[in-house]
Amino acid sequence: MKSGGVPCGSREQNGCGTFNGVNEAALRSLAALGVTHVWLTGVLRHATQTAHPGLPADPPCVVKGMAGSPYAVTDYYDVDPDLAEQPEQRMAEFCALLRRCRRCGLIPMMDFIPNHLSRAYCSRRFPERAFGAQDDPHRFFARDNAFFYLQDTWPERPMQLPEGEFVPERGRGRVTGNNVASWHPDACDWYETVKLNYGCDYTHGAASANALPGVMADDRSVPRTWLLMNEVLAYWQGLGVGGFRCDMAHMVPPPFWRWLIARSRLRDAAVLFVAEGYDDAMSLTQGAVAPALLAAGFDAVYDSRAYERLRAVYERGLWANELDAVNNPDAPLFCGGLRYLENHDEPRLSASPYWGGQGTRVQTALSVMQFASTRGPVLLYNGQELAESCEAPGGYGGGNGRTSIFDYTYLPHVQLWYNGGACDGAELSPELAARREQTGVLLRLLQHPALSQGAFYGLNWANRETPGYGRAAGEAVSGHYLCAFLRHDRASRATVLVVVNLSPELTAETRIHIPLHAQEWAGKKPGCFSFVSLTDESAPPVSADAALLDTAGLPVCVAPGEALLLEWL
Repeated sequence: MKSGGVPCGSREQNGCGTFNGVNEAALRSLAALGVTHVWLTGVLRHATQTAHPGLPADPPCVVKGMAGSPYAVTDYYDVDPDLAEQPEQRMAEFCALLRRCRRCGLIPMMDFIPNHLSRAYCSRRFPERAFGAQDDPHRFFARDNAFFYLQDTWPERPMQLPEGEFVPERGRGRVTGNNVASWHPDACDWYETVKLNYGCDYTHGAASANALPGVMADDRSVPRTWLLMNEVLAYWQGLGVGGFRCDMAHMVPPPFWRWLIARSRLRDAAVLFVAEGYDDAMSLTQGAVAPALLAAGFDAVYDSRAYERLRAVYERGLWANELDAVNNPDAPLFCGGLRYLENHDEPRLSASPYWGGQGTRVQTALSVMQFASTRGPVLLYNGQELAESCEAPGGYGGGNGRTSIFDYTYLPHVQLWYNGGACDGAELSPELAARREQTGVLLRLLQHPALSQGAFYGLNWANRETPGYGRAAGEAVSGHYLCAFLRHDRASRATVLVVVNLSPELTAETRIHIPLHAQEWAGKKPGCFSFVSLTDESAPPVSADAALLDTAGLPVCVAPGEALLLEWL
């Protein structure tokens, strides 16, 4: 790792992390923080402008940025030589990392990118498993073709990409990864990639998947791409990968997912499948994406609605009262939604003007609101626990609030924590060290039975008339920036009251009314109760009678951007 660097710089100028750099100290620190799985993103070999021994640089016209997009894979069976100290030993170094993860009690995950691959794809490790070798390029769609081929004026008209002509596409143009069937894809398209075919014509929408084989289909009755992708996952599972984050899963037909996930679980019953999926025009699912992918076998699906609604509080003036709608305990995403505040496709919390420029000031409140209100898994993006910013050099797609995935760069705050490999945070400022510890406290608290297994009961509806309950000056209704809810697990009878102050400036000093219906829902009988802080051992318990909880309410004081988690005893 290096500090300094220049925009669009080379690997030598800006540095690059390595598999070996993720040492046992780093992994044990993550495990102690409360992490259970490590998503090793961007590890597959992909198109790049950097040459390595035996691996020449790819043509610039099919590479975004200097390092290249990790989602333009050039070999499903190889790893990125940039991430190896000795590029010729990259697979050995990666396998050693997988073993270190397991020794430290962490399950290693990696990307599975099934919708598209690089235009420059060429597996050197398993050339006999080539995509498209048996295709008929004279047909836009054929069941066993690996790709979709452009037909207009074929073969006279060569494809022209925004960055120039890619000679292998001359006379056999292929559809881009984002479904653009054009000889001249736009710079905003995924022009560096080509879409894979799973035996149905995507131009006919979700209905095209109806005739695909079922979950019990044998190898002779499924499209060829299915077999090739099953071999890919079997390979990585055999090396010790315990989970897959599946890129743009909604663009791949659900029958394939049912078939593939079932086979993967025969190899490892505990393998974790997480889907990136959105309700958009490119979806091949019948109806809403999340329920369809969960029904196909995924353990979790991106909960983008919860993310977008929380961000809208700061960017579009949404009220806290409107957040309960994404926490319906009867909805599939309450258990199967993956909650996040950052990922490689979204801006950092600290990046202005995103999150209204307030993300860092309210990070604790956002984390509690997003993570403690669901029963599903949560994603902590690299450096999020350290309020990582975007001040390091970028390049392609710069200025979008993200840490670049296309270029060689670094994470300044993570480097301070890394401390030359000691991973002890000795160089962190007191503020950053405290922020990381707060993150760890929350992650560990998520194992509390009320939070890990409990249902959800929102309290904002019962407090709209409560003075001081997140009500700014001049407002007649409460719940603008304060959100309170209960989590209760019937099996353990555990109950937690969560109060979140989403304001970066205003202290919330008020009373939380907990109506009799909510008390009955939580299995509480009439009597006197205690509320004990789960995050501050020095805070004295607060006692309250059941009747007073309904009428007078529980007194609370929550600082700007902070949250309370109180066990109800």
